[in-house]
Amino acid sequence: MPDDPIPRPGRPVRGSESGRPLMAALDLLGRRWTLRVIWELRQDEVGFRELGRRCERMSSSVLSTRLGELTEARIVETGEEGYRLTPLGRQLLDALHPLENWGLAWEKALRG
Repeated sequence: MPDDPIPRPGRPVRGSESGRPLMAALDLLGRRWTLRVIWELRQDEVGFRELGRRCERMSSSVLSTRLGELTEARIVETGEEGYRLTPLGRQLLDALHPLENWGLAWEKALRG
């Protein structure tokens, strides 16, 4: 079954008929492999084949779909050497750092 149209603020998305921006973002980021693609683009521009290699078990068709969605969402763009995060994509990474810290605290709490 194909994914729904690319989530956008102001349009109905999973979990929000009004399309609140946070819910639209969570819908987009919750798609399989989306966060991994963003993660792999965090340091440098990466070509399609190399990105596919870094993402291990992701098919080229899914990678192509995710890159298209992230490009339309203005999180990823193409450059001279491949794909890279846009300034908006870099802001997204900055926003995810507190969640990463929370995840580490959660892991520690579950161990203790």
